[in-house]
Amino acid sequence: MASKKIICTVTNDLNYDQRMIRICTSLVNAGYDVTLVGFKRKKSKLLVARPFKQVRLPIIAEEGKIMYFQYWLFLFFFLLFRRADVLCAIDLDTILPVYYASKITGRKKVYDAHEIFTDLKEVISRPAVHKMWTWIGNHTVPNFPTGYTIGDCYADEFRKRYGVSYGVVRNATILKPLIIPEKPEKYILYQGWVNVGRCFEQLIPAMQFVDCKLVVCGEGNFYKEAQDLASKYNVTKKVIYKGYVPPEQLTQYTREATIGITLFEDTSLSNRLSLANRFFDYMHYGVPQLCINYPEYEVINQQFEVAQLIDSPTPESIAKELNLMLNDEQLYTRLQQNCLLAREKYCWQEEEKKLVAIYAQLFAS
Repeated sequence: MASKKIICTVTNDLNYDQRMIRICTSLVNAGYDVTLVGFKRKKSKLLVARPFKQVRLPIIAEEGKIMYFQYWLFLFFFLLFRRADVLCAIDLDTILPVYYASKITGRKKVYDAHEIFTDLKEVISRPAVHKMWTWIGNHTVPNFPTGYTIGDCYADEFRKRYGVSYGVVRNATILKPLIIPEKPEKYILYQGWVNVGRCFEQLIPAMQFVDCKLVVCGEGNFYKEAQDLASKYNVTKKVIYKGYVPPEQLTQYTREATIGITLFEDTSLSNRLSLANRFFDYMHYGVPQLCINYPEYEVINQQFEVAQLIDSPTPESIAKELNLMLNDEQLYTRLQQNCLLAREKYCWQEEEKKLVAIYAQLFAS
C-alpha cells in the first residue's frame, strides 16, 4: 500500500488549509504516500510538520492571471516528472495542470471540489474572468469521472452541469473529547476567509448595537475593506482582526467563543449551496451560531437545532439575533446541548470513511 502515491494540488497556504490537512492525514493513515503541493508567497511562514509530504513551488507574481499561468506551468512540470499513481486537483484553480499531466502520463486523476468555482462572486462579477473559468470547467471536469465535494447540493449541481456523479465528503471536524470551558469574557467569532460576499458589510455595522466583541480570524480579498468598515462605524474597539491564525490557535479561539458566525450573501450559487467548514467547527466546540438559512444548513438544523438561521442578513436583523442569543439563556443552552448531540453524527471520523472508500475504489479499478 505504501507504494501507492497520491499528489494533491492547491493554491493556498499549506499551513492553514484545515480540510486538506484532514484529507491528507486520513489518506496517510489509510496507507497511501501523500504529497500536498502549493505555492510559496513572500510572507509564507515555515511549514508545520505533518504526517504527509509538503511541497511549495516558488512564484513571482502573487495575484492575478500572471500568478495562475506561472503556477500552472511550474505545477504541470512538477507533476509531469514526479512519480505518482493519482493526481488530485483541488478546485478549478489547479485542474488544468493536473488534467494535462494525467493525460500525458496516463495517471489516474481525481477532482476535489470545495466550491462551485465558476459561480463565486469575484468570478461572476467579471465577465472575461467568468468566461475563462467557465471554459476551464467545461473543458476539464467532465473528464474527471472520479471526484467528491462537500455537500449534496454541490454534488447535484455537478451532476446537472457536467454529467459527473461525485461522492460527498463533508468538511466535518474531527470528533474529540470536549469539556466546555468557563467563558468569563463573551465574544462572537468569525473564522474563515474574509472575502467578498461573507456579509461583513452587514455584520460590522450590526456591532454598533451589540454589547459584545467580534473576533475575526482570517484574511482574504475583503480584509482591508472590512477593517475600514470598523473605522467607518466607530466599532474598532469592538471588532478585533487577528489575520491568519494557525489551526491549533484557531481551535482555542473557537473553544472559548460564545457565538459563531456563518453568513453568506445571496450573490452566487456557490454561496447559496455552500456548507462551510466553520459550521462544523462551531458545532464541535459547543458554540451556538448565527447562520444563513441556505439548504445545507437548514437540513442539518432541522435534525439538530444548533443555530439561529437568518433569511435576510441586515445590520438590524443580525444585531437582533445576536442579542437574542446573548441574552436568552434558555435558548442558548438548548442550542449548545444540541451541538453536543450533532457532533457525534457530523464528524470527520464518519466522513473519512467515504473519502478512503473513493480512493480504494479508484485504485481497484
